[in-house]
Amino acid sequence: MLAPANARAAAIARLDEPWDILVIGGGVTGAAILFEAARRGLRAVLLERSDFASGASSRSSKLVHGGLRYLKDGKFALTRESVREREALLRDAPGLVEPMHFLMPHYPGSTPSPRTLGLGLALYDLFAGHKTHRWLDATETMLLAPTIESSGLLGAHDYLDATTDDARLVLRLIQEARAAGATALNYIDARELLERDGLTIGVRATDTIGGGSIEVRARAVINAGGASADAVRSALGVAAKLRPLRGSHLILPDWRLPLAQAIAFAHPRDRRPVFAYPWLGVTLVGTTDVDHVADRGSEPSISDDETRYLLEALAYQFPRSAIGRGDAIATFAGVRPVIYSGERDPSKEPRDRAIWNERGLLTVTGGKLTTFRPMALAALRAVAERLDPFDLSARPAFERCELPRAPELSLAQRRRLAGCYGSSAQPLLDSAPPGDRESIDGTSTLWAELRWAARNESVEHLDDLLLRRTRLGLVAPQSERRCSARLRSLCMQELGWDDARFERETHAYRALHAAYYGAPA
Repeated sequence: MLAPANARAAAIARLDEPWDILVIGGGVTGAAILFEAARRGLRAVLLERSDFASGASSRSSKLVHGGLRYLKDGKFALTRESVREREALLRDAPGLVEPMHFLMPHYPGSTPSPRTLGLGLALYDLFAGHKTHRWLDATETMLLAPTIESSGLLGAHDYLDATTDDARLVLRLIQEARAAGATALNYIDARELLERDGLTIGVRATDTIGGGSIEVRARAVINAGGASADAVRSALGVAAKLRPLRGSHLILPDWRLPLAQAIAFAHPRDRRPVFAYPWLGVTLVGTTDVDHVADRGSEPSISDDETRYLLEALAYQFPRSAIGRGDAIATFAGVRPVIYSGERDPSKEPRDRAIWNERGLLTVTGGKLTTFRPMALAALRAVAERLDPFDLSARPAFERCELPRAPELSLAQRRRLAGCYGSSAQPLLDSAPPGDRESIDGTSTLWAELRWAARNESVEHLDDLLLRRTRLGLVAPQSERRCSARLRSLCMQELGWDDARFERETHAYRALHAAYYGAPA
């Protein structure tokens, strides 16, 4: 097996080969296009200017859901597609996409009313093909969620959606795409479009790690840049079409707001949906929906107004918990690529996907995390006429994998590893030195996962390892300091870093985390 640096150099050396598909953008949509193209026999390459999943695809609300709130806007087709994709991912990606029950409490005068929500959930279940929702009276509700507001409680609806580790979802797609013959490179910035006869035929890119300029040509170039898609399109001189919207979240230790399921409720200020839910051993609270104005490449972060907004929501729904900003251990914010329609209220902007073919550049954007697969297939259909015939028939989201054999690990741990790493779960464990099957700092993450990621998953910086390959920077932000000596040794062994490089990476990681992921000031 090649060392990480050698593997990267070998992949870059192949970029001047002819490609069928060139994907710009390494978020969930780009990774899905790469995977679907590769497993259908197309020669496909993906270039990401930063790290894989470094945009909204590691900073989403972590929900694989049908979009219940879209029903009130008449978006039946979007909700039906989302619910069916949720069901497919629950079937094909256990351990990576997991079912989660939601409780939506009802009080006098609350909206939607119990009757209205019940009708919506009946339609939700019709799309899914099975019933998941039920009505709970006030006593049953308080037994399941004893920390919610009890005064005036009428009861609650219980229904099913799902949750995921969004960054690991992207990495699983890239892993599967590479196994099918695709090439994926991070830290390659596609700065300039190449044209011939007025049509886009490739890009001139910069390797931001090793330096140097690279030209990559393909029969079809697909822009899957997410919120940065307009920046790629601007090279064509066309008008911007996106309205970047920021969604921010608070992360609480689970003991501070223990939840057995998600609590969904309307914010008292503007009736926007807010959720509090368990995720990877912590409690997530989100999300906001505000306009985001920033330069390309800048990191989004939660604002003070957004922090107050989420704390106000918690005070309303969990008044006895008395949660303040000092209780949050971390935060994160992502920017959604929403299509601009002229609405004043950001929350009323449509979440539909869009595909634009402009001078040979196909842009696919909009949509939501849950519908990454239909978006990828729609993009491939849109460029099919430029390629030799290929099969676009339906396939499973992922091929099911056996659980890895590891008697010292629990069933839940083995299930998670199988979901996140697929067929690599067993090699991950088999290649781990003694002691690497231990969890890190009380989390569900194993030292073996850090080592595997450093060795096999294109890690270039410490934040790649701690914020996206694993989620330690979110769920256990102090683990980097508490486990620094062992982390240093691992990075030296697997990434070839010396003491000076590790110190530089540590300093940069801590500054980035404090500015964009840290607890509220």
